[in-house]
Amino acid sequence: MSERHLILRAAWRVWFGFGISVIFIYFALRGQDFDLIGESLRSADYRWLLPALTAYFAGVGVRAVRWAYLLRPIESITPRRLFPIVAIGYMANNVLPLRAGEVVRAYALSVRFKVRKTGSLATIAVERIFDGLTMVLFMLIASLSIALTTDLRNLFLIATGLFVVGSLLLFLMVFAADIRVRLVGLAVGLLPERFGSRVERMANSFIEGLGILRRRQDLAIVAGASVLAWTLEASMYLMIAEGFNLNLSPSAILMVTAVANLATLIPSSPGYVGPFEAGVMLVLAGALGIQREAALSYAVVTHAALYFPITLLGFFFWWRESLSWREIQREEAISETSP
Repeated sequence: MSERHLILRAAWRVWFGFGISVIFIYFALRGQDFDLIGESLRSADYRWLLPALTAYFAGVGVRAVRWAYLLRPIESITPRRLFPIVAIGYMANNVLPLRAGEVVRAYALSVRFKVRKTGSLATIAVERIFDGLTMVLFMLIASLSIALTTDLRNLFLIATGLFVVGSLLLFLMVFAADIRVRLVGLAVGLLPERFGSRVERMANSFIEGLGILRRRQDLAIVAGASVLAWTLEASMYLMIAEGFNLNLSPSAILMVTAVANLATLIPSSPGYVGPFEAGVMLVLAGALGIQREAALSYAVVTHAALYFPITLLGFFFWWRESLSWREIQREEAISETSP
């Protein structure tokens, strides 16, 4: 694939994501009183940011522990050594379009620990399923005391269907061996011989990365770590809300955390600008009746706290590990010129 084509494809991704973000930003800002937004930002107590960020980074640490368990079937790596790569993944998701951070994290792991990228991507897929199911759980718990609007109910049903089906597909890939072998054989048979063997190796590596699904005890630990990590992040949302004097209940915080993060599944600009704010406002202004200007101010500060510290830390670890953006582009080109 030519360099010009790669540049055009990357540009298309960026502009598509920015276009989606602009639409969400427009609806978030429409009808807002900017004087009230300024007043809300000026009157906030930013001392809450320190404990909020402490809770957030503790959650990132728990995610490193979770990933260590997910990787155990293919490689034993301590959470301490995985933490920098987790931070790099966050950084890449914040500066690259369309969640490219997941690919970057797999690349960084392959460079640092020689783990096959297909296998590590499988563990990341399991992570995302557990993250999604945790968000569904948060919405379910919150709905016991918060009446769901039509939009929130639709989001809950879509997310539940999406992540339940996703988890079932992963389990089928691991336990329905006959179906898996048949599908891989069909794919290999349709390809030239030089590509067929590559697809077979990639499929085997991916299945190996799903090995955690065969370990019930480790799977329970992964589920618990997912709930703990997101609870720590939710406590960050709560502490920043205290700084804005919003007086949100624990149920409201769980709902905000879940909806804001589910909204970031929508393709958008790097850092999920627009969908995140829309998700927060959907709960605060739409379901709880909080003033739109206060809701938007809170969303902007929370998003900034989620964005800048981990992005800077990720860049530091990227520099320390001497990783290469050019190498990522090269591997991406190779993957697109082969099946």
